[in-house]
Amino acid sequence: MGNDRGLRRLVIDERTAYDWTLRHSHGEDGACRETLTLYRDRHTATRIVFRSGEGRYVAEGYWYSGSVTDGHGNLLNLHEPGVVRAFVDEADRRGLLAEPGAGTVEVDGWELFRAVVRGRAALA
Repeated sequence: MGNDRGLRRLVIDERTAYDWTLRHSHGEDGACRETLTLYRDRHTATRIVFRSGEGRYVAEGYWYSGSVTDGHGNLLNLHEPGVVRAFVDEADRRGLLAEPGAGTVEVDGWELFRAVVRGRAALA
């Protein structure tokens, strides 16, 4: 797949584009997390964060990199541009995306997860 740490480009329409990246990290509590960061410009970012916990699993050596699952057969690959687009659309629908020039906004990815899973299933 190449360098997973590099920025990738997602074009929504002729006026809206995001650069995005995905990172795996560990919190101070030792819990794993996947963070999908969407950049509108150098001063605006939306971080969609998936922290592991009860019924919330991220790639911890059990699944492939960038995977998030609820343990009930619903698994999303955050490396797929279509999945990223679905999260952008859902966050936008809910008014959660950072406005241009607004700095960084953090969103709990699990709050969007079920809607994105349903939307992706409808497309299949």
